[in-house]
Amino acid sequence: MPLQVPTPRTATSLGWRLIQTAVLVLSGAWLTSLALVIIWERLDTRKPAHAIVVLGAAQYDGRPSPVLRARVDHAILLWRRGLAPVLIVTGGRGQGDTTTEAAVERRYAIAHGVPASAILLEPESRSTSESLRNVASMLTPETREVILVSDPFHMLRLSILARRFGLRPRTSPTRTSPITANRAEFWRYTLQESWKAPVAFFFEFSDRH
Repeated sequence: MPLQVPTPRTATSLGWRLIQTAVLVLSGAWLTSLALVIIWERLDTRKPAHAIVVLGAAQYDGRPSPVLRARVDHAILLWRRGLAPVLIVTGGRGQGDTTTEAAVERRYAIAHGVPASAILLEPESRSTSESLRNVASMLTPETREVILVSDPFHMLRLSILARRFGLRPRTSPTRTSPITANRAEFWRYTLQESWKAPVAFFFEFSDRH
């Protein structure tokens, strides 16, 4: 029986179907990721842990930005409620900065009643991934239960990365950040996280063996 060679029209039709299928699959994956980001924004899974980890944000000449202040305020509230004995404040020095985000968070927490002995600094990181990797290296295998504090949009990716680096995370988002109050900013960050979270899931790996 002679071999049937696809006609140009058949080949073109097959190509379009493959493209349409790929678009549908990618769209479905993105919508799933967006839905998960939104779900994690609404979750607060706090419970007693070994440490409360505050993710850094901008600071201005030693003063916390409103976003950073909201995060530290929330972490202080959790600490006062006895959910963990230690605060770990994270964040390095940005270009042109005279101090680190972690140092600013520490001063702010001390000024609001947290003793210096209850605060650990992670002052080297410049990204979320670096923050959690460094936090993991500061904790022993017996003290890896943490409560992660940041803005709501951040929660899914934080959970993914924390588990990558061997932490056992709970999440407790602040509800007082100006990002949450600004609808346009809220959706801008949420949409960004809808692609950052899958990237973290598939491509960010721990250096730990």
